[in-house]
Amino acid sequence: MPRHMAAATLAVAALLALAAAALGWDSAEAQRGERAVAITVSDDHACALLKSGAVECWGNNADGRADAPGGEFRSVSAGWDHTCGLRPNGAIVCWGGNGAGQSDAPSGVFSAVSAGREHACGLRASGAIVCWGDNSGGQTDAPAGAFNAVSAGGSHTCGLRESGQIECWGNNNVRQTDAPSGRFSTISTGEGYTCGLRQSGAVDCWGSNSRGEADAPSGTFSAVSAGAFHTCGLRASGAIVCWGNNSNGQTDAPGGAFSAVGAGRHHACGLRPNGTVECWGRSWSVQTDSPGGAFSTVSAGWGHACGLRPNGTVKCWGSNWGGQTEPPEGTFIEVSAGSGHTCGLRPNGAVECWGWERARWATRQATPSGVTLSAISSGGNYTCGLHMSGLIECSAWTQGSRTDEPDGEFRALSAGGYHTCALRPNGAVECWGWYDNSQTYKPDGAFSAVSAVSAGYRYTCGLRTSGAVECWGRGGTSRADTPGGEFRAVSAGEHHACGLRTSGMIECWGYTFDGQAQPPTGQQTAISSSPHYACALSKEGTVACWTIYNGAADVPAWLRSSGLPITGTGGLLTDGGALPVGVIALALLCASLPALLALARRQPDRGGRR
Repeated sequence: MPRHMAAATLAVAALLALAAAALGWDSAEAQRGERAVAITVSDDHACALLKSGAVECWGNNADGRADAPGGEFRSVSAGWDHTCGLRPNGAIVCWGGNGAGQSDAPSGVFSAVSAGREHACGLRASGAIVCWGDNSGGQTDAPAGAFNAVSAGGSHTCGLRESGQIECWGNNNVRQTDAPSGRFSTISTGEGYTCGLRQSGAVDCWGSNSRGEADAPSGTFSAVSAGAFHTCGLRASGAIVCWGNNSNGQTDAPGGAFSAVGAGRHHACGLRPNGTVECWGRSWSVQTDSPGGAFSTVSAGWGHACGLRPNGTVKCWGSNWGGQTEPPEGTFIEVSAGSGHTCGLRPNGAVECWGWERARWATRQATPSGVTLSAISSGGNYTCGLHMSGLIECSAWTQGSRTDEPDGEFRALSAGGYHTCALRPNGAVECWGWYDNSQTYKPDGAFSAVSAVSAGYRYTCGLRTSGAVECWGRGGTSRADTPGGEFRAVSAGEHHACGLRTSGMIECWGYTFDGQAQPPTGQQTAISSSPHYACALSKEGTVACWTIYNGAADVPAWLRSSGLPITGTGGLLTDGGALPVGVIALALLCASLPALLALARRQPDRGGRR
């Protein structure tokens, strides 16, 4: 290569390198920099179909539901615990949970696929519908005849006839299969209800309406998506309007234009015109942003966490839909974060709770006045307290008998998602509440007095006097497959558990996806696990929290719309300050490229040739 051409090439490469370094680009990120053309949202995971045909999923990866296989797809549909994709040749591939055969897709050629709760349906090229998986409600018994579309819901399914009429089948306990007459253009089935987009653009919903999910607003839409208990519609302008349950902000759609929308259980996602994805609602990354400063204890709740400062004040962070992160003033000696509420123990033994009203502490009429507590524990939707006398009393909300506490004396307790466990003075464990996964099974032998028992979502872990950890209950997800060795504390979540080694190091086991279960290094003094994340207290008194797996609202950074233009303005978007170095480098490259090329054409080489 002539020297002048090499110099020009080096100049271009230098400017490109400067732009790449300033903008944080690398080769791996560049390969993942493509944008999405479609999205699908389920209970706790979501997937995007990329422009290349590849599928990218995120969120809960239990059973591998977010482990999309390689290769090209034409469409993708996320179900409750599984996902199905349609290959370019018309074959359907499913992955994830398969307890009811929902991932055993039939062979043959299809034109569309829809994944429901524990079943899925495919549309043949002939228009016939074929369903597989759970059929407890008749949801896979598709009627004969030709359809243009199919949508699989919780335990029912709906198809759109070529005439525009909707026909539904399966469970009809809340009239979710009683489709109205008239002509529709699209359908979307939710957990216990269905929404259809009429050819006029109006949305009509039927079935369950416990949270207002079927109360569609007036006006015209271009698309509609039914979730578990909320619904989102896309206006012709590109604006998203959502209605129904808003316990996690899932109906608070962001502004701006979108080209598609998907509603899940606690969240929703929209596809921007530039191919990026934006989600809103419950995000597990929020409660892991722990505040600075010193703490003496920390408690991880289901969507929020609270810590006790050395001066006795409480600091909370994370989801605040019920006011659970707004502690009262004054000092406490203990704090316990539950599902949508938090309770604190005052120095005088009084209990004070804040957050969701139904889960707050409610002292029973038979409780003698002046009785004080020595410990508290907040569970899914209830709280239990340990009296100075050793008796246990739980809040009055008794669904599932989780608050039907036994008589007798105890010295420690732990409230879980659907059950409670306590430790007798002799080290014996006693549990009560739901027994659907053997989480209330009583193991023999004595347990330690320190962090002796921890009730998780549907399983329990206990610390033996030897330091060994033993777990029981729903162990099919391997969180009950505890590691050996000696621990001094244990905390059970939903799909995972974490233990504090005698060395002060933390070890977690169970479902730990996407490299998220990376506890802090160094010596820790306490551990607290929630269903989807965990927090640790260091020797210095600082709190560090981390996610066990990302939530479905936690879009991968390279696919996120944050910080990118969301409408085609045709110009540079700035905040009024200086342009980023990377943008300047790219501008210099564009401005200087003609001159560099001209130089390469005009400058002679050593032989005098041009």
